[in-house]
Amino acid sequence: MLGEFVYSNPTRLHFGRKALDGLAQELRNYGKNILLVYGGGSIKKSGIYDSIVAILKAEGKNITELPGVMSNPTSEKLIEGAKLARENNIDLILAVGGGSVCDYSKAVSVSAYYDGDPWDKYFLRMEEPECKIIPVGCVLTMVGTGSEMNGGSVITNHAQKLKIGHVFGDNVYPKFSILNPEYTFTVPQYQMVAGCFDIMCHILEQYLSGTDDNTSDYISEGLMKSLVASSRIAVKNPTDYEARSNIMWTATWALNTLIAKGKTTDWEVHMIGQAVGAYTNATHGMTLSAVTLAYYRHILNDGLKRFARFAVNVWGVNPEGKSDMELAEAGLKALESWMREIGVVMSLKELGVTPEMYEGIASATFLLEGGYRKLTHEEVIEILKESM
Repeated sequence: MLGEFVYSNPTRLHFGRKALDGLAQELRNYGKNILLVYGGGSIKKSGIYDSIVAILKAEGKNITELPGVMSNPTSEKLIEGAKLARENNIDLILAVGGGSVCDYSKAVSVSAYYDGDPWDKYFLRMEEPECKIIPVGCVLTMVGTGSEMNGGSVITNHAQKLKIGHVFGDNVYPKFSILNPEYTFTVPQYQMVAGCFDIMCHILEQYLSGTDDNTSDYISEGLMKSLVASSRIAVKNPTDYEARSNIMWTATWALNTLIAKGKTTDWEVHMIGQAVGAYTNATHGMTLSAVTLAYYRHILNDGLKRFARFAVNVWGVNPEGKSDMELAEAGLKALESWMREIGVVMSLKELGVTPEMYEGIASATFLLEGGYRKLTHEEVIEILKESM
């Protein structure tokens, strides 16, 4: 490993069928005023809402509810949540849902006591919070983003047609997260496989970069192999506890910063996917799946040896008699085959993208330097065309 780094992750995890038993003890570390944040109401149908409210009441907490967090949380919704948290003197934000709810809650945590426009400060200027930060806890019901154990927050501004992520420091990480794989059983299959691809993409963004012999890359290979095996089982049997627990655990480790240590990282697929999301409001994981193959085929020559290693170590491609290019192409074909097998979106056309959007999406795409090549504006348009 050639890089130098500091590693810290302050989030405490409760994992397993009895994970919610840890919530009461966690709540005792905070004041009485709780902001309960959730999405469209599926937690009420599943019974998770009733279980959590019962624990909150038993611990003597005052509950303020903030429902209706959308799959791509907006800057307007952020302002609403920040105002509600401030006016109710919230001591803890409890996010119950998937990555969007967790992302949103972290954004609210740094915005409630900021006097200006949080979108401008945190997502356009990428500044760090200097105000009071409200602690966040998470109860996870859908996996993919890894938001339960990192400082990431993604917010969409429809007026500006921008979807931007900000990775905050340790002080914004959830203080604790409750991970019960059974809570993910009722997630619709479309959302489940989108989450699976989001996990895969998180790992690839960190794995397909750098050239040194890095322990982090060996960990990534193991995580990808576990994800592929478990996703195949979960697609056929969504209530297979072992498969869903492995997917949940892989999602957490895919983006809690561990596998990024000691190396550069890419994230260009996410930049393009987020720009697509700003224009289409499509499910995040599907915006990534739609552009992934075109992007990696575009940069294949630049990272050829790593792509060849990906084929052999993750997909089991036999290297005998094959050139690096033949191996690399076989690895991407194996990735494509798995994507089709689990049923993710394979083209931007499926998400409603039209040629008229190309210029705007490309302009909204941040061009990063951590991967094997920094793209140009024109290359992004080419990749969009190849993804149709």
